[in-house]
Amino acid sequence: MTNNKLKVAIVCDWLINMGGAERVVYELHRLYPDAPIYTSQYNFDPKAWYGWSWIDQADIRTTWLQKLPKGLKKFLPVLRAITFPRLNLSEYDLVLSSSGAEAKSIRTGKNTLHINYCHSPTHYYWLRYEEYLKHPGFPKGTNWLARFALKLLVAPLRRWDRQAAKRPDIMIANSTHTQEMIKKYYRRDSIVIFPPVDVNRFKIKGNPPTRHGLVAAGRQTPYKRLDLAVRACTELKLPLVVIGNGPEHKKLEKIAGRNVTFLTNVSEEDMAQHFQSSLALIFPTNKEDFGVTPIEAMAAGTPVIAYAKGGPVDYVIPNKTGIFFDRLTTASLIKAIQSFNPNRFNPSEIAQFADNFSNVKFRQNIKQLIEDSLAEFKS
Repeated sequence: MTNNKLKVAIVCDWLINMGGAERVVYELHRLYPDAPIYTSQYNFDPKAWYGWSWIDQADIRTTWLQKLPKGLKKFLPVLRAITFPRLNLSEYDLVLSSSGAEAKSIRTGKNTLHINYCHSPTHYYWLRYEEYLKHPGFPKGTNWLARFALKLLVAPLRRWDRQAAKRPDIMIANSTHTQEMIKKYYRRDSIVIFPPVDVNRFKIKGNPPTRHGLVAAGRQTPYKRLDLAVRACTELKLPLVVIGNGPEHKKLEKIAGRNVTFLTNVSEEDMAQHFQSSLALIFPTNKEDFGVTPIEAMAAGTPVIAYAKGGPVDYVIPNKTGIFFDRLTTASLIKAIQSFNPNRFNPSEIAQFADNFSNVKFRQNIKQLIEDSLAEFKS
């Protein structure tokens, strides 16, 4: 069966704002622009999509969860676990699910090939369960209820999640770290295809800028461990620009010295300029599934100082694209920063390496996998 005759559907957990998972959905949409996108809830606010015109043109089909209050958008695992398995997509030849939660559980028929792009085994049941207990992220005054519900329901929901992970015919992992977690928690094999990064947006055009200081970027949540970057640079009295916002923002400001600058509202263009003019990106996240931000920095020719676990293992090559620190402590990060010599790194070579993770490369790899899998599935 040729691709132009395929009946294709795309599925994702939710479409709330622009992030790494949404970029995967976008690239799948580029491969199959006529395929409807099924999701639990969709945020119609254009500000959430930074001018992504494709989202207005896509055929997005939401579930009944769309009618729930906006404040509950991402905190509905039980309701999504009830809703997605009832979504029957057996009429399609090919279903592509992009999921780090419940969307992988949709129903398909024996004539449907279901390929799941797994961003991670569901965080709040497995790898980050303890973190979600400490910081559920619910509205003020209701976190106690979220903790109680998670403790009460985690055992049956883990069983449900493991069963849901059996539904796709093929699972793709976004990194070797995620591949290991899929094996550990879902007891399934998977194929690694790195997620898409818009590397061209961060490339230096024209004369390279003068580099100075360090940069850290990302949503300011506990597991991102941006506090390590702030503490280390404060102690070393090194200039650090911290880009982003989140629940940890006020805490980070309190522990920061005068050498630390916080920027909470940075455009994509300014983000690229900050990466291009920095000596290095500090990426201290605790076992990140993949980590798009370091690749964006590399596309700007900037080396990365990263924690030596999780996604960075796939792209931080010591003394070529960055360096590692091996313990999640301020002392360990300080030691790495002190050993970092920017003169060892070639920005052009780093930027060229980042091309291995481009959105073009992603589409090529996904397309090849789909073609090979369909040929085997239909034979």
